[in-house]
Amino acid sequence: MDFILEERVKKARDLFRQGYNCSQSVFLAYNDLLGVESTLAATISGPLGGGMGRLREVCGAVSGMSLIAGFLAPCPDPAVRQAKAATYALVQEFAERFRAENGAIVCRELLGLACRKEEPVPAERTAEYYKKRPCVELVACAARIVGEYLQRQNAAPEE
Repeated sequence: MDFILEERVKKARDLFRQGYNCSQSVFLAYNDLLGVESTLAATISGPLGGGMGRLREVCGAVSGMSLIAGFLAPCPDPAVRQAKAATYALVQEFAERFRAENGAIVCRELLGLACRKEEPVPAERTAEYYKKRPCVELVACAARIVGEYLQRQNAAPEE
């Protein structure tokens, strides 16, 4: 997998600024490496924005990393427990790194919101929106975590 980390991080930020949600921005920063066409990638990851449909639960950037984990440590057969464990281990690794850097993985906690859910209509992306929301940097953080993982994997000696 040939890529330059900071280009992927920049791509994730740019995608968010273009209007993609947090999950889409992270997933679309790597969809080409995963062999997933862009429209399909945006469609699959779309419902996970806003902490899963603006329910403000798990941050969409973390969900985007989790989707990527499913491709990097696939488990297509539910009977293969080791594969399932490997997928879950990678999801947990990504989530713990994100939590260590940001203090939480729950959307409402990251945004300092008291509400458990919001109206389904997304907030308009204005200059004021970007000033008060850390989302673009959370997306960048998630993209960096994935990229650093991929760099470590590519640096690992062949067995």
